Amino acid sequence: MTSRPSGPEHPMLTPRRRVLIGGISAAAIAALPAELAAGTPETTSGATAQSPEGAHTMGTIKTKDGTEIFYKDWGKGRPVCFSHGWPLNADAWDDQMFFLASHGYRCIAHDRRGHGRSGQSWNGNDLDTYADDLAALIAALDLKDATLIGHSTGGGEVTRYVGRHGTRRVHKLVLVSAIPPLMLKTPANPNGLPIEVFDDTRAGMAGDRAQFYRDLSSPFYGVNRPGSKVSKDVQDAFWLWSMQAGLKGAYDCIKAFSETDLTEDLKKVDVPTLVIHGDDDQIVPIADSALLSSKLIKNATLKVYPGAPHGLMATHKEQLNNDLLAFAAA
Repeated sequence: MTSRPSGPEHPMLTPRRRVLIGGISAAAIAALPAELAAGTPETTSGATAQSPEGAHTMGTIKTKDGTEIFYKDWGKGRPVCFSHGWPLNADAWDDQMFFLASHGYRCIAHDRRGHGRSGQSWNGNDLDTYADDLAALIAALDLKDATLIGHSTGGGEVTRYVGRHGTRRVHKLVLVSAIPPLMLKTPANPNGLPIEVFDDTRAGMAGDRAQFYRDLSSPFYGVNRPGSKVSKDVQDAFWLWSMQAGLKGAYDCIKAFSETDLTEDLKKVDVPTLVIHGDDDQIVPIADSALLSSKLIKNATLKVYPGAPHGLMATHKEQLNNDLLAFAAA
């Protein structure tokens, strides 16, 4: 892992919390049989099974266990599906959705179950179910030749989607600050983060999660680094999105993003893939994520943003937008 410049840290962060904040992921669900396995989705809230292209719509689908998944569907053209990070929601992708939809793409983003406007199921808060929920949404909208883009935990979601449902409906894949292959330290992954980091994350969630999220926004966007130009309003938006996540879903997701080994799923990726990561990511360190994932995926291109933090969608918006557009158009 490359060395990082030191900077002022949030006064609420104890030494143990600093380890915690520096290592958690913020941000992280085909063939016909796979779609049937995911359950036949039921569309609600005025949504049709296939949203009309060119219309800016919002709606929900209902998964096989009855959980409603909120999504928004902007623009017209080849589909691009966005999966957000923990503990945010689809709104974290608004800048990228607006940009790509304005350049001739149909952009779809959903709130993961337990997050944002989607249902807060007691069970199913794991990467297998997240991937199946994504499969249900893709099938409901009958998306084909889609580019799947996942940030942080969302990167794990789209990777597990490929592992479980294949690439029949997928054109390309993009992993942004993503969690694969595995965050947790194990004998097979000696450079991962120790379980105590994630135990502390759970403790923070079970305690004062409002303060926890406020503290987390600083390393997420690199606010604690010298020269940061991130506004307090960006941090406030992060806090608002985070507080919309249900406690049970957000709590369970910690285990999902930290302990799920996606190594074999990465090996199944057989479409062009772009891996984007900042080399000053304090949430998902690049050395044990993008640098490994880009080698496990057969046809991957690695693009490192020097000095960039985890929340690239805001801090490096123009660069990310242009990179996504260039990759989608290639």
